[in-house]
Order: sequence, then structure tokens, then C-alpha cells
Amino acid sequence: MSERAGNGLDAEDNKLLVLARGALGRTGGTSGAAVRDTDGRTYAAGEVALTALRLTALQSAVAAAISSGAEGFEAAVVMGGQLRDPGVAAVHEVSPSARIIFTDRSGAIYDTVEDPEVSA
Repeated sequence: MSERAGNGLDAEDNKLLVLARGALGRTGGTSGAAVRDTDGRTYAAGEVALTALRLTALQSAVAAAISSGAEGFEAAVVMGGQLRDPGVAAVHEVSPSARIIFTDRSGAIYDTVEDPEVSA
């Protein structure tokens, strides 16, 4: 049985939360995200807010993972993001069963998306 952090996440998902928090802090945006691929590698990113390119933190993390050769996702954590994040569709396009955990900026979980139909 895996140990759970105080926020109810197992150790692997809590690592994603820590990485998402770090990305949020580094970029100074409104959200940060981290994804874990099916090989156990993690990718974290913040929002991209350029005139020529706008990506949510989750879209940025997915793009980093895919461009690094990730073939599937197990889970993602989005800190400070919105449930209607277009990155949800990107995660589920690659891995329909991937779990996406949404937390507020303090790290408290407020929703989990596991079914791709929820984000449609």
C-alpha cells in the first residue's frame, strides 16, 4: 500500500504537486502543472503568455513531455488552473485513462478528472 501525504495524494502524485508548485513559483503565473508519463518521467511547466503563443501550464507540460518522447501519461497535477483547461483534452487524447488532479494555490485538491467525457 502506498503512503498518503496530508493532502490525500500518494507519494508519486504528491511529487507532481511539488513540481507544479515549483513551476508556478518560477514563472509567477496563475498556474503550474506537472505530468508523469508511463515510464515514470515527470515534466513540469508554467503558463506561456506571449503575444505569439499562449499555453496553459498543463498544455505546456504536455508539450514538454510529448516533445521529449513521452508515449502516454499516468497522471497530472494542475495547481491554480481551471477545470476547462484545454490541456485536459490533450492529456486524454494521448491517454484517455490518465488522472488529472486540480488543486488550488495552497495545494488543496478541489477536483479530479478521470473520465475524458467530464472535460468535453
